[in-house]
Amino acid sequence: MLVVKALHIIFVVSWFAGLFYLPRIFVNLAMVPADSPAERDRLLLMARKLLRFMTPLAVLAVVFGLWLWFGYGFGGGWLHAKTALVVGLIGYHVYCGRLLGQFVAGRNARSHVWFRVFNEMPVLVLFVVVFLVVLKPF
Repeated sequence: MLVVKALHIIFVVSWFAGLFYLPRIFVNLAMVPADSPAERDRLLLMARKLLRFMTPLAVLAVVFGLWLWFGYGFGGGWLHAKTALVVGLIGYHVYCGRLLGQFVAGRNARSHVWFRVFNEMPVLVLFVVVFLVVLKPF
């Protein structure tokens, strides 16, 4: 089970790297001037490749997390809270895909400031999840 735990941590860290960076690309996309189609295309290419790369990482993080869950059991309120936050992260990941689709279609209506705030959401979730896992407060 320690190998499973190590793989879970590796895939979670890798997935979070994508969750931190993809919305940052959105910040830059929201700031691209209309007369810079090459810059827009480059950022869209980066965002599409990153989303394609981070999605399997997310799946593997969840798979190994479920393996741990079934191996150790589902006990403690902290694990219920962590599970709810992971479900929220999956929703965030899917929503990032929808936002990318809006950028590709040229329909983004949000400002770079909105994306800067949006970009901080996984950081906050990470803090809470790490404290829940380490401290197991309830």
